[in-house]
Amino acid sequence: MWRQITALSFIPCQRQPPIALHIRRSSTLSDINWFVSTLKAQGTNLKTLKQAHCSMIITGLHRDNLIISKFLEACSITGHLRYAYSVFTHQPFPNTYLHNTMIRALSLVDEPNAHLTALQVYRKFWSLCPKPDTFTFPFALKIVVRLSDVWFGRQIHCQIMACGFDLSVHVVTSLIQMYCSCGGLGDARKVFDEMPVRDVTVWNALLAGYGKVGEVDEAMRLLEMMPCWVRNVVSWTCVISGYAKKGKASEAIEVFERMLMENVEPDEVTLLAALSACADLGSLELGERICRYIDHRGMKSGVSLNNALIDMYAKSGDIAKAFEVFERVSERNVVTWTTIITGLSTHGLGGEALTMFNRMVKAGVEPNSVTFIAVLSACSHVGLVDLGKRLFTSMRSVYGIEPNIEHFGCLIHLLGRAGKLKEAEEVSKTMPFEANAAIWGSLLAASNVHHDLELGERALNQLIKLEPNNSGNYMLLGNLYADLGRWDESRMMRKMMKGIGVKKMAGESSIEVENRVYRFISGDHSHLHVVKIHELLQEIDLQIQNNAI
Repeated sequence: MWRQITALSFIPCQRQPPIALHIRRSSTLSDINWFVSTLKAQGTNLKTLKQAHCSMIITGLHRDNLIISKFLEACSITGHLRYAYSVFTHQPFPNTYLHNTMIRALSLVDEPNAHLTALQVYRKFWSLCPKPDTFTFPFALKIVVRLSDVWFGRQIHCQIMACGFDLSVHVVTSLIQMYCSCGGLGDARKVFDEMPVRDVTVWNALLAGYGKVGEVDEAMRLLEMMPCWVRNVVSWTCVISGYAKKGKASEAIEVFERMLMENVEPDEVTLLAALSACADLGSLELGERICRYIDHRGMKSGVSLNNALIDMYAKSGDIAKAFEVFERVSERNVVTWTTIITGLSTHGLGGEALTMFNRMVKAGVEPNSVTFIAVLSACSHVGLVDLGKRLFTSMRSVYGIEPNIEHFGCLIHLLGRAGKLKEAEEVSKTMPFEANAAIWGSLLAASNVHHDLELGERALNQLIKLEPNNSGNYMLLGNLYADLGRWDESRMMRKMMKGIGVKKMAGESSIEVENRVYRFISGDHSHLHVVKIHELLQEIDLQIQNNAI
């Protein structure tokens, strides 16, 4: 555990410490706050803190738990938590407030030993001063979340019930958050249902819990149950973000529009979730409405919001507008650069993407692993094999980034697209990962383009093991057989698909009309206006043929 530092192992100096501690035993709260602010300003090193502690011992102030609590807080803020813990262990009569301060300080650091120490402090608390308050349990429950120890959380729950704090909104909110974070969503719902009076924080705690584990439909039902006068922007954002993260962009947009209809003003987090949904859905009209809303409200667009705007425009097909937003923003981080590089690469503008990458490096912004996926993809678009290979090598040698399977996939795709099939297959064999479906699919596609039947057959054999129901793989090899004039093998592929029950995936397209996205699936005749849609498509097709002639 922690090696204790003896707090009283030094002899008080005769000279005056650098911090003047003119605090009487009858000090007012303002005096104590002045002392703490002075300590935080000057006490950034351990020597100064020890001198301050020395003065408190001389004046007898170390017997005042309130002053010691403030001292512990100052120690932890300045990074001397071990010394704070040592001082705490030498207090002869620590009260509830002092225990709360110590547990909270230990919960704020990312160190397992500190969290285990916090549990020890909590356990000893009951033998020294068994009078908890509304802060004791939330601090202890935060430690439970840090350690993911739901069983200890249940013990604390029993203590909460025994002490009569099960009606405290502050305590119950922490209890719900603990269960949600530790996989006890059912227990969290039970705590919620047994709470007779709930404020918005209790509702939002459970909403966030549902969103965190992906139970977004249940979160939506809970939002519907929530009284309209209780719902706030956080309530709506929990559901919108949950749908967006789950990939249910349409539902996220519907909830966002409902929120606006109820005159709830979105904050930056809400707008980020809504823009993410617009990007996934390709809803440019709604995305631009959100942009106008931001301008109309005079909201300051931070880095995250600008990144979301660039991403939305790029994914919605307006790369020129994405580039315009990028050039307009003054503050850019690695995500900003990576987003525009990805957008340019996705739109087939590989040369522009590589130029942007060079700008990024010259600007002193260090690329991350996602940046390299975009850059390697850009190299593939413009056929710069040698540059792509050099960039791949530079990941480890220059930037200290260990390539993952996605980077190897990009390199294999780059080589395969350029016709270097043997080298691409060799990379797949020598990389430190087992080739996945994406890599074998890339090799199959390359073999189809460059008419390498042997590689295509090897790739399909692997893909049948990894994703046997993906019709696209069978169709690719079937097309390769047909291109090579091997019609018997081509028909055999279709028979194989039919024999094992693999159905060809239907084509799908979408169109946005008046802020609503309509999806169309090949062979689906369920739309009310299907006849008119087909007539219009025939007319468009006829016009295209006439223009071609």
